[in-house]
Amino acid sequence: MSCYYKEKRMLYGGDYNPEQWPKEVWEEDMRLMAQAHINIVTVNVFSWAALQPDEDTYDFTKLDAIMELVRANGMKVCLATSTGAHPAWMARKHPDILRTEKNGMKRKFGGRHNSCPNSPTYRKYAPKLAEKLAERYRDFDNIVAWHISNEFGGECYCENCEKAFRKWLKNKYGSIEEVNRSFDTAFWGHTFYDWEDIVLPNFLSEHFIDGATGQERTMFQGISLDYMRFISDSMLECFQLEYDAIKKFTPDLPITTNLMAAYKGLDYQKWARSMDFVSWDNYPAPSDSPAMTAFRHDLMRGLDGQKPFVLMEQTPSVTNWQPYNRLKRPGEMRLLSWQAVAHGADAIQFFQIRRSIGACEKYHGAVIDHAGRADTRVFREVAQLGEEIKNIGGLFLDGKTPARAAILFDWDNWWAVEYSAGPSVRMKYLDTVQDFYQAAFALNVPIDIISTQDALDAYRVVIAPLLYMVKRGYEQKLQDYVKKGGTFVTSYFSGIVDEYDLVDEGGYPGRLRELLGIWVEENDALPQGEQNAFSYCGRRHPADILCDLMHLEGAEALGMYEEDFYAGMPALTVHSYGEGKAYYIGTHSDEEFYQTFLDRLFLQTGVQSVQQTPFGVEAAVRENANGAYLCLLNHTTEKKTVVLEGDYEDLLEGCSCNCHDEIVLEKKGVRLLRRVHK
Repeated sequence: MSCYYKEKRMLYGGDYNPEQWPKEVWEEDMRLMAQAHINIVTVNVFSWAALQPDEDTYDFTKLDAIMELVRANGMKVCLATSTGAHPAWMARKHPDILRTEKNGMKRKFGGRHNSCPNSPTYRKYAPKLAEKLAERYRDFDNIVAWHISNEFGGECYCENCEKAFRKWLKNKYGSIEEVNRSFDTAFWGHTFYDWEDIVLPNFLSEHFIDGATGQERTMFQGISLDYMRFISDSMLECFQLEYDAIKKFTPDLPITTNLMAAYKGLDYQKWARSMDFVSWDNYPAPSDSPAMTAFRHDLMRGLDGQKPFVLMEQTPSVTNWQPYNRLKRPGEMRLLSWQAVAHGADAIQFFQIRRSIGACEKYHGAVIDHAGRADTRVFREVAQLGEEIKNIGGLFLDGKTPARAAILFDWDNWWAVEYSAGPSVRMKYLDTVQDFYQAAFALNVPIDIISTQDALDAYRVVIAPLLYMVKRGYEQKLQDYVKKGGTFVTSYFSGIVDEYDLVDEGGYPGRLRELLGIWVEENDALPQGEQNAFSYCGRRHPADILCDLMHLEGAEALGMYEEDFYAGMPALTVHSYGEGKAYYIGTHSDEEFYQTFLDRLFLQTGVQSVQQTPFGVEAAVRENANGAYLCLLNHTTEKKTVVLEGDYEDLLEGCSCNCHDEIVLEKKGVRLLRRVHK
């Protein structure tokens, strides 16, 4: 049974904003939603202004009518708290709620992400509204979940945040002396004498725009890194205030907020520990690869111990906020929806049900277009998918991904790497993670995305790309894993600093040196267009972005640099450690290298592909008490043929498929197969 709701079927629906429309439209919407097999709506996402016209008045008249109508039409509700956009009167009477930008500019009312997370006003009225909503609607038996605020994000640099930051630092470090040590404030005479000396790291203090690259930089990484942690914690506290208020009246209903996948600003691994289930919004750009979208699903699934998640939002047709808002081609929405299910989604939802007529999202796609008809291409596709989901029922619910390989992802590392003053502005954490994930995706090898807190024993291979920051004790966890027979892989510029962004002395890769059996002396940062090279498995591969100049201390070289003064030095190494092995890839290379490297590594460690497929066809597996399900997804615009490696029942076609059968996938086609054991 799903962790999201107590029904034994997959829910299908989306954001519904009837408050934007006259009541005569509502009944027509109910009819059209039923025709599309929609069975859940998320309501009340942006209604704070309507619900609370002043400090003391709450008006639930319209929301009451909406809730009654939805219940009468047999649909479930994900009830939002509306706190993603505060009312105008609140900004006018209590300006402390307004954010201050990084350059010191105080915002006025407007926009959406404009509430200071450390505003006393916001922290008073947001949980109060959530509590009133929970008290009022606690007896509605069709509410399956609560949705707090909307897409938390952004930063604030106001006086309230500065005071709260000092308090946060005091709780973390205990003394001003420990702050000075952790930030290494002896450098450039930055020593703090009093807590009041600490100011926010922004463009008024430590941050600046690099004239050569146009990128934002910081002169003191420690304080900037801690501010990212602090602002993430501040918003999480706001979420928790509403969470606690709701639980007073509906303790058994699960609570979430919609995340944004690889969103840099918030530590979602920490957030997930406070959420009852993970949900997120999937809006891939037209240029995004299928692997990139799959990675985001796997990242979200990994936040909460590899449990299923909810796809809270996706567009049925087109976004409106990208530079070029290309239509989803016929079949693409269906394909992306089943890809989400294949990677862990237990519910599929859209933004939005009916297309708005004004403001910044009036051209964003919807189930019901401005034409208001059921015979549009998009509506027909939504209805087709709805019928398929209805027929599938609960077969996929609570399915797990049988991964034997994992990739470590860590927000602290992300922040620290890209705040680093050197060695290269081309060094990007997310891109480095994608190098490895893309290679595994191309091989149809299931991958779990894990955090530093997750256990490693279940995996035969653990990959930690660009592990720049090694938190205290994590090196021991890795050593224990490899000693017992695990295989560990990491990349260039790893093992450099601790969790305070202070360099571990004694030579790189710091506390990973014993495990990896190498010593890195220097790092050569290559500008755009420059390359070195190394050979691996008989093929020559580029070495670019960064080249670690390393010496062997027990490891074996698998590839050597071929150019420049460090020609002949190791570029790729392996070290036998206990019963396992640890690999170090000392440079960045091309897609062919990563795929060749992982293909050989998976073969050696017994990590298997779920199904061989032609280029452009993804194969993914979910398993639960009902069985094992193979999802074949054709991301190309051509027909593709797959030769099956097992016996299956085709859930959509209603037929049997035997081992070695050839099955055809139409362009953007999907096949959902249940394994049959003979």
